[in-house]
Amino acid sequence: MGDPKKRRKKYETPRHPWDVDVLAEELRLLGLYGLRNKRELWRAKTMLSKIRHIARSLLGMPQEKRVKIEAELMGKLYRLGLVDKEATVEDVLDLKVEDILERRLQTMVARLGLAKTVYQARHFITHGHIFVGDKKITSPGYLVLRGEESKITYSPDSPLADENHPLRKAMVQQTS
Repeated sequence: MGDPKKRRKKYETPRHPWDVDVLAEELRLLGLYGLRNKRELWRAKTMLSKIRHIARSLLGMPQEKRVKIEAELMGKLYRLGLVDKEATVEDVLDLKVEDILERRLQTMVARLGLAKTVYQARHFITHGHIFVGDKKITSPGYLVLRGEESKITYSPDSPLADENHPLRKAMVQQTS
């Protein structure tokens, strides 16, 4: 069971961390998605690696075992918004880490225009200004489900909920 105080690592580090191409790609993704550190990126890469591993193991299974597990995997990935309803195992193998990073709440808030940048979106989320449905989410790495995309709003008790707030006026003027 393990010590409850010792948290388990949820990511794997790169095999060649000092490779110039790896460093450049990681730095690009950190800046594009406003990640705090490389651990957040490695967590997404590990999640993708596990999903792809399951998909590859499905290809080698007999048909009767494969059907149930494939339906569960596709259902989960559909709910997460990573694949379409008619997706196949080959579509799962085509997923990239950017697909997972696009589903983070931080990225969604910035893409919906609730914040000017992904960094400001992270700030709004950690300070409790963002609601998903009727729940306050304070984790920028929260993966937004397919049905929750339209429910992302400002918190009702947040000063940002007022349309006359200076930051909201500045965002409207910037887009105009």
